[in-house]
Amino acid sequence: MDHTPVDVIVVGAGNAGLCAALAAREQGASVTVLEAAPVAEQGGNTAFTAGSMRVVYDGVEDLRGLMPDLSEQQIAETDFGSYRAEQFYDDMARVSEHRSDPDLVELLVTRSYPTLRWMRAKGVRFLPIYGRQAFKLDGKFTFWGGLTVESWGGGRGLVESLLAAARREQITVVHETRAIGLARGESGIEGVRVRRRGEEHFLPAKSVVLAAGGFEANSEWRTRYLGPGWDLAKVRGSRYNQGDGIAMALEIGASPAGNWSGCHAVGWDRNAPEFGVLAVGDGFQKHSYPFGIMVNAAGRRFVDEGADFRNYTYAKYGRVILFQPGQFAYQIFDSKLTPLLRDEYRIREVTVIKADSISQLADRLQAEGVDREGFLKTIETYNAAVRQETPFNPNVKDGRRTVGLDIDKTNWANTIEEPPFEAYGVTCGVTFTFGGLRISTEAEVVELDTTPIPGLYACGELIGGLFYFNYPGGSGLTAGAVFGRIAGTNAGRHAGHRP
Repeated sequence: MDHTPVDVIVVGAGNAGLCAALAAREQGASVTVLEAAPVAEQGGNTAFTAGSMRVVYDGVEDLRGLMPDLSEQQIAETDFGSYRAEQFYDDMARVSEHRSDPDLVELLVTRSYPTLRWMRAKGVRFLPIYGRQAFKLDGKFTFWGGLTVESWGGGRGLVESLLAAARREQITVVHETRAIGLARGESGIEGVRVRRRGEEHFLPAKSVVLAAGGFEANSEWRTRYLGPGWDLAKVRGSRYNQGDGIAMALEIGASPAGNWSGCHAVGWDRNAPEFGVLAVGDGFQKHSYPFGIMVNAAGRRFVDEGADFRNYTYAKYGRVILFQPGQFAYQIFDSKLTPLLRDEYRIREVTVIKADSISQLADRLQAEGVDREGFLKTIETYNAAVRQETPFNPNVKDGRRTVGLDIDKTNWANTIEEPPFEAYGVTCGVTFTFGGLRISTEAEVVELDTTPIPGLYACGELIGGLFYFNYPGGSGLTAGAVFGRIAGTNAGRHAGHRP
């Protein structure tokens, strides 16, 4: 293994880490990226995402700056609307219950568009999220929920584009190399201790950027910090996100920050493996629940499926599912609704029950652990409570609701009565954890007294203070890129000015 000193070492080769590496290289720094995974599993959690990125834009001309391939036909048949800075601020405040660090939120919001333009210049391609974020009604697509842009090829395409840029910039990426500790001297960070194929090495560097993800793949840490029962959750993404970057920074005096008992957790296929599978990617998720209903083992509904656009509820409903009896639920749809289901409902690995009648569906659900009579009663009372005089519109919060139930559905309430019927089994899938390291607005890792640790920077899912309780869809990748660029820029500058 090459032990030649470099200016900047980046720990982690996902979206945040690769953006940090590219930004450091712009400062003239020599850069090495350490990736714990082998080549076949590289990219961290980024590779398991759909590639959606929340970004501020005032209209279609801003979007053309990110997606110059937009055709005149697409523009003519699409209402892209706008997503202004104040809307992004409001969404972050609302879903985090006003706990997010305002300085970090300001950076996320104000630098979202220029950062995506910078990524575009590095070779990342973007396109509109047709199919998942816009339904075609009366000949026109309408985007909703503040989410319009995704990377070409999804998360894996984003990783491949950033890696290609890294190769062009002569950035070294070393796989199967797990960072296990930081060396700190009198003047700051001096390098990283790593384990590679059973042997330990010391790699000297002038600056280090930690971008190794959260601790969601570490079942012991999940139970310690998220609480009892979280060891039973599935892991949506990389098995390599064990909290290593957080642990090594805490060991040298870094300050923890954020919502350590919180995480991004979604409805995930009931029979998915323990960790994510790149061949399936995010296909195990099941995010069309706002149009149907969800029932637990007692056959009862337990959330308002239509409380908001799925962008603002999906990352917290996984937690709710985890604490249902047996840690599972079923999403129920009839033939009116199945045409609206996202592509992930049609993968080969899906857990689904189909039936030609409600009674037959109840029998088959009973065989999977759902109380038959409870389910039938739920369907009967739910159908009777739907206010059908309100038109259904999947592109807006339509106010089509139920009245009189213990838990009313407040939007997109459709009766479950037209055969055939489909029921999809889900459990909890953890995406990433919200607790992590405290950073400055320059992405410097700080000590308990908020003094920066010289030469140490952090970005991506291991920073704390940005997300609490919940999460606006698509803001994670954007945050990774924004703070990755900040961290890399400052790490490169620090390396250049250090004696």
